Amino acid sequence: MTVNLSNNGLREIANSFDLFYIDIWGVLHNGIKLNQDAVDVLSELDKLGKEYVLLTNAPRPNSDVIKFLGKLGLDDQKSFKVYTSGQGSLNYLSNEKKDLKFFHLGPGRDFNLFKNFESLKQKKVENADYIICTGLFDEFENLQFYKKFLSPFVDKEMVCTNPDLIVDRGDETEYCAGSIAKIFEEIGGKVKYFGKPYPLVYEKSINNKSKTVLCIGDNLNTDIKGANLQNFNSLFILNGIHKKENQNELNKLFEKYQVDVNYIQEKLTW
Repeated sequence: MTVNLSNNGLREIANSFDLFYIDIWGVLHNGIKLNQDAVDVLSELDKLGKEYVLLTNAPRPNSDVIKFLGKLGLDDQKSFKVYTSGQGSLNYLSNEKKDLKFFHLGPGRDFNLFKNFESLKQKKVENADYIICTGLFDEFENLQFYKKFLSPFVDKEMVCTNPDLIVDRGDETEYCAGSIAKIFEEIGGKVKYFGKPYPLVYEKSINNKSKTVLCIGDNLNTDIKGANLQNFNSLFILNGIHKKENQNELNKLFEKYQVDVNYIQEKLTW
């Protein structure tokens, strides 16, 4: 049974959990401004001495997202609890592929992800050992372009640094790296994913052993599915990436994405 916390807030269940994985984009901010109610939740969790991780599928190192949150107005005590899918990818690439040549598929702003091994970056895919996908090229927004572009290179492994398919930036919807990775798999390519819903990002971000855990997020494919795969409890934020879908019959929506949801809230509030 799914419990609605929209009236009583997270405080109704907060003492039942030791650790909270809290999504950033779609919960803490919308890409443009902070959700002050969600920031207040972090303050209340701090008062209770609860552990939390601001766990996000962002194809950038922790430091980049911490800096961005600082510009939005989030204080350091909270923003330093960030862990990104990009950081997970970076740790893997630095250890497992440190001497291999790569091609970067994504916007130039994601440069910091591989700046420590930039000398291995190739201008042509055919010269690379593998592909780092952080998103779409700035100049090509049509997904069909990538199907044609990647077709000759399905023998190369792709490392996807953000499994999200789409994200809302304010009122605009944008494709993410996960959409490119999905196309690559459809044409026969192999993809290694970092981020939610895959287990490694939960394990590497904090010690969660023997703790009661609540995952909070607005994405059924990543936040909630990740909670399900880890056998954690989940809180689904309705006013996020799925807000344009029919939410009159939530059971059908959950069935569509093949997830179980413990709690729901319109937006994250205390």
